[in-house]
Amino acid sequence: MLLSLEWAKRCKEYFVASGNPHDQLLFGIVQGSVYADLRAESAKRMIEMDFPGYAIGGLSVGEPKDEMLSAIKNAVGFLPESKPRYSMGIGMPEDIWTAVENGIDMFDCVLPTRNGRNGQAFTSGGRVNIRNKEYINDFSPLDPECGCPACKGYSRAYLNHLFRSQEILVLRLLTLHNLYFMIKLTKLIRNSIINDNFFEEKARFLSKYNKLLENEVP
Repeated sequence: MLLSLEWAKRCKEYFVASGNPHDQLLFGIVQGSVYADLRAESAKRMIEMDFPGYAIGGLSVGEPKDEMLSAIKNAVGFLPESKPRYSMGIGMPEDIWTAVENGIDMFDCVLPTRNGRNGQAFTSGGRVNIRNKEYINDFSPLDPECGCPACKGYSRAYLNHLFRSQEILVLRLLTLHNLYFMIKLTKLIRNSIINDNFFEEKARFLSKYNKLLENEVP
């Protein structure tokens, strides 16, 4: 962690010295793995350097999910609410809800595009692995609640056919769909905060989304 802190200090010094000609924001990254004391120390030291925003890094790299979420909670509690708080590498829909609930403002993750290229789609009813045999004769849309081109123009059966035929079109369609899904999800979360019904919308979303997850084979 000491090396990370030293690197952050050098970055901040260079950022200030450069005069920020491109009008950018430099975020300090809070490290510390799943250890609460290290997260707290890293967060406090980053705040002392006074960054425009703060990120929580070093998570979603294989640690148990409960430890990941605990580490987010441990770190975000020390970060100022007046500045953006960004969780790096968090991309599962259920984790985004929980992270926002605990004060996270921003995310980035490869999941929508990477999973799409591997045949997995995020839908309102849960994750769909379009490669599976069960979709060969399924002529329903990928997600009946989605308005993206993949859902409006193609059936699950046809997407399954494209994947089995190794047609690159299916990778593009699933990637497009997953990005559309994530944008729609973040709009839903944003509006639930504005309308003061976050917990109701979260429960409604997860009650449908988790139905497929409960039946997934690991």
